[in-house]
Amino acid sequence: MNAIKWIPGNDGTNFNNVINRFFDDSFFSSNGVDHDISLRSWNPKVDIYEKDDKFVINAELPGMNKKDIEIDLKDRVLTIKGERSHENEIKEDDYYHNERSYGKFQRAFTLPANLDPEKIKADFKDGILKIEIQKPEDEKPRQITIH
Repeated sequence: MNAIKWIPGNDGTNFNNVINRFFDDSFFSSNGVDHDISLRSWNPKVDIYEKDDKFVINAELPGMNKKDIEIDLKDRVLTIKGERSHENEIKEDDYYHNERSYGKFQRAFTLPANLDPEKIKADFKDGILKIEIQKPEDEKPRQITIH
């Protein structure tokens, strides 16, 4: 039997992927993409944060045009999908090293209830898709006057 040297991070699981999956499952849970499929496809990096009276989702989509991106909202699930095309000018045999991913992607997030879809804004600039989601009125903090 041959001994094989174990290299951390080279065993098919990446610590960052494990942590990302934890946060995806517990806050703004990801929906709509089977886990096995998501391991084989391109998933853009996403930051989600809360600012004042809104939630903000920033997705890294370098090399894409806004016409190649779709955003849908159905049953509280916000879905970002699209496709990044491979550069056809370069032949596969001419590459020395290729790390960038191409192809279709889909990210989906369950949003809080009672959102007004008309108050969701999206902007795409310099490869960053920014989606601002207005918090529902009942979730905003209320100042209570003491009499």
